[in-house]
Amino acid sequence: MLMKTDDDTLALAAAQGDAVAFATLIERQYDRLFRLCFRLTGSRAEAEDLTQDICAALPAKLRGFRAEASFTTWLYRLCVNAAHDRRRRAATHAKAASGWGAWEINRRAANEDTEEARDWLEQAMRALPSDLRDTLALVLDDVTHAQAGDILGVSEGTISWRISQAKKHLSALRKEDTA
Repeated sequence: MLMKTDDDTLALAAAQGDAVAFATLIERQYDRLFRLCFRLTGSRAEAEDLTQDICAALPAKLRGFRAEASFTTWLYRLCVNAAHDRRRRAATHAKAASGWGAWEINRRAANEDTEEARDWLEQAMRALPSDLRDTLALVLDDVTHAQAGDILGVSEGTISWRISQAKKHLSALRKEDTA
């Protein structure tokens, strides 16, 4: 009997919770719906996803079906709207994602630059006299000049002078490396 019932009547019954009417409606409309989704998306995988999304949302959407237009017209409108929504979400996602690639490239380049600078500094510190190297190592490890003086058994002024001397040595080494 349901096979002879028109789609509008099935849709109204499905909207009231009739599972058999809903199953019959999906069985009748699925291939047509998939073809439209395929034409709207141009991709089999996208069409399959969109068709499944529409079918999953259909029970809730059917509650709004009033049979003012034929069920097929209503379903096609639902499909077109879902495709538009999907395209908008994809465009929003693409827009939000654009720039992340460039940002990641810049982040990696900055990390490489920082790593190169760190490697250079470690190498250059080996060329410093041991008292300057020890002082610089402590200060680079966020030890205050006063604390470094206590650790090394010298005055805070001596620590400041050693840092100044270490900077001069490192600057000279940098000039040699870039020349």
